[in-house]
Amino acid sequence: MASATSIMRVQQLLLGEFDATVGQHGLTFARYEALVLLAFSRQGRLPMSKIGQRLMVHPTSVTNIVQRLVRQGLVERDPNPADGRGMLASITPQGRQVMEAATKDLVGVGFALGALTPAEHEQLFALLRKVRVAAGDFCE
Repeated sequence: MASATSIMRVQQLLLGEFDATVGQHGLTFARYEALVLLAFSRQGRLPMSKIGQRLMVHPTSVTNIVQRLVRQGLVERDPNPADGRGMLASITPQGRQVMEAATKDLVGVGFALGALTPAEHEQLFALLRKVRVAAGDFCE
């Protein structure tokens, strides 16, 4: 119980710091994650359904996130030619610039994990990876 509670509390602390950092760029961390996902996709665009799967959020949340990014001029939405009912979200050049600036700031604050040494980062990653593999999050 103590480990699970600590993990959840650290998640809250990290999200608070991430939101504050990317907030300087007019983003929430959820919107930042969507921009990163689009920026690192092969063509800078993905179907809305794929964004939801990769971010592990409900389709309604994806729609909300993308609509806000569209209003900010950071993402465009277009019909998906491969799926008559679906939509594609594409990162704009401005979206890429904002994402890169926000990433630079997150790196600057050490992703809020600056209290850990490099060896502790490796140890923490190894322990959390073990939990993720056991849950089927990815294969070893």
